[in-house]
Amino acid sequence: MSREDIDVVHHPVSSRFITELEGHQAHLDYQLVDGQMHVTHTLVPGAIGGRGIAGELVRVALDFARAEGLKVKPLCSYADAWMRRHPAYEDLRA
Repeated sequence: MSREDIDVVHHPVSSRFITELEGHQAHLDYQLVDGQMHVTHTLVPGAIGGRGIAGELVRVALDFARAEGLKVKPLCSYADAWMRRHPAYEDLRA
């Protein structure tokens, strides 16, 4: 599955990035705190896991943070590990 196949939608009112696939919803939750985006949780149901969905959720969230001039504090262990594996995003780390 390529990232073009994963349609991530930002829901700013609920501080969440969401994608749906095969009737299952995956999401990334965040909080905006003092000019920082705190990534608090990433969830991909097992039924749709292993397809790069969590990584795409993180990438879209970090691209949003960059566009908004926000630093990112990856409180979610997955987001933290993803940032370490993608050095092009390390400049966003708070």
